[in-house]
Amino acid sequence: MPRFRRWLVFPLLGVYGFLYVPIVILAVLSFNESGLPTAWTGFSTKWYGALFSNDLILRGARTTLVVALGATVLATIIGTLLALGLERYSRSVLFDAFAIAPAVVPDIVLAIGLLAFYTMIQFTLGTVSVLFAHVTFNIAFVTAVVRTRLHNFDQQLEEASLDLGATELRTFFRVTLPLIAPGILAAALLSFTLSVDEFVIAFFTRGAGVETLPTVIYSMVRFGITPEINALAVVLLGLSFTVVVVSQRLIGLRRVVDNA
Repeated sequence: MPRFRRWLVFPLLGVYGFLYVPIVILAVLSFNESGLPTAWTGFSTKWYGALFSNDLILRGARTTLVVALGATVLATIIGTLLALGLERYSRSVLFDAFAIAPAVVPDIVLAIGLLAFYTMIQFTLGTVSVLFAHVTFNIAFVTAVVRTRLHNFDQQLEEASLDLGATELRTFFRVTLPLIAPGILAAALLSFTLSVDEFVIAFFTRGAGVETLPTVIYSMVRFGITPEINALAVVLLGLSFTVVVVSQRLIGLRRVVDNA
């Protein structure tokens, strides 16, 4: 390795340290026996027990899970169909811009716009309003991911299926859909992760009495960070890591099948 490239290791380590050392510290402090966020007094798992017995956190987690799963299913279906339409039947720059706009518009702008729209049509704010709001911005991400997959696979396979007498619908389900499945899976996982983490839009569109996990965390950290919050962050980190590993395994298996 050239000498100048060896020096690149130091800024790389610095960036990784900046990103991951706080996460490691947070994980360690989640096992702190003391209620203080920084003073270590001994090892304990009591904060995880307190976490899973906190009704407010559990209600927020259930709402978040319902919204994230519902938004993932709806956004994946609509986004996949939109990606097919834009890739196969449209070459309009204007349509492309409208499709991707929710992904680039600032969250606060989208949140205020959705709240104004709900108010205009007199739609009752609650879990359903948060669900529809999450679907709105998740569609853009699903469309972008699936469209990339559509653009990069061999379309001659579809043409061969049609030449052999298969209908367009049968070709889609037997040829196109299996080929773009890794992209759809990646888009669905991205949609789920964004819904779980999203705060601003949920805060504006949730209505009274409805709490998602990010809004619960926000209400708790206003009075200081406790080991209970650290424990919750570690659980969410473990869930995210598991989802990423499973998705990579599924995509890897799909690639093995495709190469075979």
